[in-house]
Amino acid sequence: MKRQRLLSVAVLLLAALHYASGQDLKLNDREYFEQQGVNVLVYSNLFTGGFNDEKNAGIELIHHGVRTAQGGAVRLSNTPEQWDLVPDILNRKVDRAAKTIEATLRYKEYNFDSRVVVTAKGKGVEIAVYLDQPVPKALEGSAGFNLEFLPSQYWAKNYLVDGRPNLFPRYVVGNTVTKPNSLKPKQYKGYVTSDDRGTGKFIDPLPLETGRTFLFAPDAQERMVKITSSDADLMLYDGRMLAQNGWFVVRSLLPAGKTGKVLTWTVEPNAIKGWIREPNIGFSQVGYLPAQPKVAVIELDKKDKPAKSASIFRVGDDGNPTKVFTGKIAPWGDYFKYHYVKFDFSSVKTPGIYYIQYGNIKTNNFLIGDQVYSKITDATSDIWIPIHMNHMFVNEAYRVWHGEPFKEGYRQAPPNTDHFDLHAQGPTTDTKYKPLELIPGLNVGGFFDAGDFDIETGSNISVVQNFVKTWESFKPLRDQTFIDQKQRYVDLHRPDGTPDVLQFIEHGTLNLVAQAEILGHMAQTLSNAVLDNYHHLGDAASLTDNLPYNPKLGPYEVAKDGRSSGVKDDLWAFTSRDPELDLRAATMFAAASRALKGYNDDLSARALQQSKRLLKEATTLLANQKQDTSGRGNAANMATNLQLYIATSEKQYLTRFQELLWPALERNVSGNLLTALDAIPHLDASYKEKLRPYVVKYKDYIAGLEKDNPYGVPIGLTNWAGSGDVMNFGTTICFATKFFPEIIEGQHAFKATNYLFGAHPYHNYSLVATVGATRPKAVFYGNNRADFSFIPGNVAPGILFRKPDHFENYDDWPFLWGQNEGTIGGNTAYLIFGSAFKNLIR
Repeated sequence: MKRQRLLSVAVLLLAALHYASGQDLKLNDREYFEQQGVNVLVYSNLFTGGFNDEKNAGIELIHHGVRTAQGGAVRLSNTPEQWDLVPDILNRKVDRAAKTIEATLRYKEYNFDSRVVVTAKGKGVEIAVYLDQPVPKALEGSAGFNLEFLPSQYWAKNYLVDGRPNLFPRYVVGNTVTKPNSLKPKQYKGYVTSDDRGTGKFIDPLPLETGRTFLFAPDAQERMVKITSSDADLMLYDGRMLAQNGWFVVRSLLPAGKTGKVLTWTVEPNAIKGWIREPNIGFSQVGYLPAQPKVAVIELDKKDKPAKSASIFRVGDDGNPTKVFTGKIAPWGDYFKYHYVKFDFSSVKTPGIYYIQYGNIKTNNFLIGDQVYSKITDATSDIWIPIHMNHMFVNEAYRVWHGEPFKEGYRQAPPNTDHFDLHAQGPTTDTKYKPLELIPGLNVGGFFDAGDFDIETGSNISVVQNFVKTWESFKPLRDQTFIDQKQRYVDLHRPDGTPDVLQFIEHGTLNLVAQAEILGHMAQTLSNAVLDNYHHLGDAASLTDNLPYNPKLGPYEVAKDGRSSGVKDDLWAFTSRDPELDLRAATMFAAASRALKGYNDDLSARALQQSKRLLKEATTLLANQKQDTSGRGNAANMATNLQLYIATSEKQYLTRFQELLWPALERNVSGNLLTALDAIPHLDASYKEKLRPYVVKYKDYIAGLEKDNPYGVPIGLTNWAGSGDVMNFGTTICFATKFFPEIIEGQHAFKATNYLFGAHPYHNYSLVATVGATRPKAVFYGNNRADFSFIPGNVAPGILFRKPDHFENYDDWPFLWGQNEGTIGGNTAYLIFGSAFKNLIR
């Protein structure tokens, strides 16, 4: 024991010496604290409502290029969950002279305000909490200051608490207690994140350690952080006790009955002397065609000196590499935090296995060959999409992905009900069904939205449209999935004689037609009634007990005949009518009716009937509403009229389409050109000529992207990363070059594949699961995210922008949906893009 303590003291002394040699943090022009290797952001990214605890906000630490800590704020629980209350940030003040950033935080539910002041202090920052009024009685023992650390960057590393050594656990371990629900702080809108099984108690994690000085990761200098407090205990919690997406939490309680400066921490992130971020060599992990442009985009630390050249090595038949090309590095410039250069090796055309050498950095291998893109959509269409078929039993070889979900069906959502997934039931049901009445016939077809199991109607509408566009444009005959609607059974890798895409169209249309026929219009969503079901991970069939709720039974009681239960786990249909959603459905039904004709004629006729009815009714409803200034209604109406004209050849639809199209193109050519191109095969030559100036305008848009960023694609800067924008960009190019090759060069589409498959900021992994010669991403956000795995073919949203200048995509932490969650809409958009791209290069 004595020797162990001596070793601990020695480590602390070495750490202290290391801190002494570092540079001081400075308040930079982008209003965060910085030194080389360390960025401390202070409320640059704010907490939001809805999903609340998104692990993307508060005081954040970007440590040697990786965002390792976040959430720094006054919080009301030891390990905040996703729907726990978050503070409103009332103001943010930067005082350069005092080297401080200050914010006022408010919990309006408790009329509780606090001020957090962060001050540069040597190699770290001082975080101080000020109160003008004491902590409310209801929050005494609950309100505290938290800072959360990313588990994947710390597990299996050491930490010291007042000199006592310990180890961050790889998997959640520790102790909890249960407390009466009356003591639990309020959650967002009164939601409850767990099922107490009738006990009336909630789970509260206990600290792993308590002390006044914490030293994280003394065994890993790039992650070493020292936290001290002279006026309060520091407690370390493991947030994974309550939720798999929880982080390690350092927390100090705010004292009761005190005002003024009530809490002070000093946080000192270690900065490795002379550290420079390793170059990120962006290239296509899928590889390259021999004749295509081949340009690597190299992301550099601004303090790094660019090399003058880079080289290409070919791996020979004997396994030995040979240098086959050396080329100059071309500067591009700065883009947010980093500097960018490019390396063009288009002259390398011989098929084979290659890698790039830039300075001391050697990439993994990639391929050059004629068939590198031939299978880019197979995993998505063969595996990811059928796994997300709702109301079906899905099997793959020895594995059952999920049983048949939701056999009990869906109930009518009660009026004036807010939903935790940002839906709401209005003051009436807008249907003939009474609140909580079982709606027969909705549990058929449809696709899981994403990492959860609801049917988002808007997403499913887009999905069917994507399938129809893929089918009508490219007629993919690929058949690798057995789908039987009568048996409600799917078996992967088993051909059944019918093209899979046609069966996917049928499956999606079955649910959406059922909504239109049974409800009279489209539902907003078919989703969970209780929150502890919504965040379910695992087999969708186990999300509910598959028995309809019986109010005559006690909680968790099963009827003697086994046909109902007292479990309130049934899913609800949120049915408030939205005429814009009905218009989108009308578009989809018109398109689906064409695709299904000759395969499922009954469903085809029903879809066309609902398309005409919904178009007429929705147009009338919109005319009676306040004028839509967003353009969304017109865009939906425009596409609907085009699809109905294609389906029926009735001139009234063509006339209305053209009335809406040209103003839409004037407003936004990049967002509407693809719809305009869809009409070319069905209209005369004069239409194509009238469209030509807008295609020229789109060419200018492409040129502008080259100046906007080093990748030449639209990069989204919102809280959902931009893979979808990149795919839409690539798809538009593929169709534009088909009809206007003299204006739009097809080679621009390679920018989209390069970006998706590895040439992007932060890292160079392919954003499509299992697609890439050597290095696709390894973890994604899906219903299997707690396993730190992926569903093959999943397309990540991609590289997420964090204000003011940081891009990221975690490949060791799947739980941030804005960068890692594949959606049925996004993945079917990828199916279109991949199909269009393969058609282009053929």
